[in-house]
Amino acid sequence: MATFFILLFVLLAINAILLIFSVNGARERLRKPIQKISEASTTKLFPRETSETEYKEAV
Repeated sequence: MATFFILLFVLLAINAILLIFSVNGARERLRKPIQKISEASTTKLFPRETSETEYKEAV
């Protein structure tokens, strides 16, 4: 019974530590300004990708 409680408390402690680290990481991401995507980095479609393709009928 004591082994069960020791394992339970160890796992709860690990869980609490991971929770603290994840909350701190989320705070840092919120502080950073959101960067807008520049027009130069947008992908351009080639004409062959935008044209409609014909599909064969399934047999």
